[in-house]
Amino acid sequence: MKIISYNVNGIRAASTKGLINWLQATDADMVCLQEVKALEEQIPEIIILIEQLGYYHYWFPATKKGYSGVAILTKIKPVHISYGCGESWIDAEGRILRADFDTFSLMSLYMPSGSSGDERQLKKYEFMRFFDVYIDELRKQFPNLIISGDYNICHRPIDIHNPKSNANSSGFLPEERAWMELFMDNGFIDSFRHFNKDPHHYTWWSYRAGSRGKNLGWRIDYHLVSKPMEDRLKNVRILPDALHSDHCPVLLEID
Repeated sequence: MKIISYNVNGIRAASTKGLINWLQATDADMVCLQEVKALEEQIPEIIILIEQLGYYHYWFPATKKGYSGVAILTKIKPVHISYGCGESWIDAEGRILRADFDTFSLMSLYMPSGSSGDERQLKKYEFMRFFDVYIDELRKQFPNLIISGDYNICHRPIDIHNPKSNANSSGFLPEERAWMELFMDNGFIDSFRHFNKDPHHYTWWSYRAGSRGKNLGWRIDYHLVSKPMEDRLKNVRILPDALHSDHCPVLLEID
């Protein structure tokens, strides 16, 4: 089974760059999208094409148009879809969507960024505190859980092109990295690092100064897999040749 996570930075813009043809060629069983920046009624032509590829599709947009929003595409019909997390400001920003299947649950996550200033950084910390408690409770009911998405955090120095100069940058702050460490220690596997310990693998690049061509990136997109599913992990690959966004997809293969 192939599961993709992809921050498309606007599904309408990504679709003009060949996203739908790429999805067809990739033939993933499930796709978690982040930052779709669209309501369903704004993208009828895109939805028709998605359905033609054989996907059921579920959308959880932000209330603010052109902002945030997550989606799940799946060729296997879920037994249940959970929209949001019950925290009003998080749900208004369209950040959490979960699909439950017979043997596991899959979440598309878009964690806030703090890069725009102190106020959003504080909201990011608020989200992180909430998410800890929320996931602890959720795993009591759904122990087999995959949380796929844009965490907006580089876990370790190996996950960022220049850790020294970014030591005070949102996304690589000590508090964020410590949270990521504790979150994983509490029962999740960084599936990419489970298979690959090498440096220079990134999932996001700034549009400035030719960063992508120089591979000056950050690894901020993850498939975190709960430990009871460890024996089902088969492979994880970052797909940097997909050029529909400033992010690139991450492909997880499980039994």
